[in-house]
Amino acid sequence: MSVRKLGISSTLKINEKSNLLIDQGHKIYKLGLGQSPFPVYPSVVQALKDNAHQKNYLPVKGLPALREAVARFHQIQDDVDIDPENVIIGPGSKELLFLLQLTYYGEIIVPSPAWVTYIPQANIIGRTIQIVHTTFTENWRIYPDALKEILENEEDVDRPRLLMLNYPGNPDGGTYSESELREIALVAKDYGILILSDEIYGKLNHKNEHVSIAKFYPEGTIISSGLSKWAGAGGWRLGTFSFPHELKWLMNGIASVASETYTSVSAPIQYAAVKAFEFDENIELYVRHCQRILSSIGQQSANTLKIAGIRVQDPQGAFYLFPDFSDFYDRFVEKRIRSSSVMVDRLLKETGVACLPGVNFGRPSIELTARLAYVNFDGAKALEASNEIGLNKKLPNDFGDTYAPETLTAMRKISQWIIEEIKSKVKYEPLS
Repeated sequence: MSVRKLGISSTLKINEKSNLLIDQGHKIYKLGLGQSPFPVYPSVVQALKDNAHQKNYLPVKGLPALREAVARFHQIQDDVDIDPENVIIGPGSKELLFLLQLTYYGEIIVPSPAWVTYIPQANIIGRTIQIVHTTFTENWRIYPDALKEILENEEDVDRPRLLMLNYPGNPDGGTYSESELREIALVAKDYGILILSDEIYGKLNHKNEHVSIAKFYPEGTIISSGLSKWAGAGGWRLGTFSFPHELKWLMNGIASVASETYTSVSAPIQYAAVKAFEFDENIELYVRHCQRILSSIGQQSANTLKIAGIRVQDPQGAFYLFPDFSDFYDRFVEKRIRSSSVMVDRLLKETGVACLPGVNFGRPSIELTARLAYVNFDGAKALEASNEIGLNKKLPNDFGDTYAPETLTAMRKISQWIIEEIKSKVKYEPLS
């Protein structure tokens, strides 16, 4: 594949487009970029300040103290036995994912909808990709029987393959139950496929009930995590991959490529990350507040969409909704909307709501789906309010309207657009 044809990542592109429209004087509701709204916890920020003087190159695989902290984190939080020697630190999990696909020689299996980066990275490298389409009625999840059928129907069932499993999911906000993970792990074992378990949103499971599939398939699972989501430090660019001993050869291969590309992650960031991954009781409380704030705002957002008859799953984790507008397909076609890309473009022009089309997440272009990131609110103020209320009390029903008014306004505009623009002849005044 020629990288000249690649283009900018869709999440970054919609953010730039939104900012341009705002600069032109338009009122834009930004539901496009999936960035944590919460501030980095103060003790982690202080650790960064305290280590600003760290200037030396660190080992390619990462600061030893950080690798130990990451291993302990997964041991305590996920009940998975990780050797610090099998942890590698990278400048964001996105870069580590790219190096994994570059180093691994097998086919990539991607359940769709999928994070926007999986498929483009595989295309850049030239890997064979098998996209497995899930459905709304399947909660956008790949089920064990479906995975088994896919693997069994291939000519060479023993060839190397890597399954990308992302949960809580981007773009859908769903997750898997423990029993589902056990069954998927069993299928993966039977067919000898590896799993990249993208658990970057693991600590943002809204009920704090995240389970790692590595518990059930430790020898074949790589756990991906980092600071971007649960720690609110997306701009710090620090990701982690944790390997089983059986796949140390693969980690060493990634480290070799890393030594010829990024060399090592920023030293001050790595020292500060030790504090984050130590996950003391104060950071744990911070994360619990983040979980329930996102749960409250996400559920209110979903309920608002359902009023208009839009099909959407209740959020279980992360900070996304993936509504399906297919029930209105005939009316959309009457208005010359025949793809998710045209749909979100019209939505932006006619309501000011910016979001991403389903096609960006590996969905068929004619499927009318979109990703909504419900994070355009002041996370610091929401955290302060949640702290004052206390974890022993529920957040009030109007919490979202009080602390995420733009998010809820955007959801109401989408519902209104469906009710008035799609279901009737009423026209909005489009953005010029």
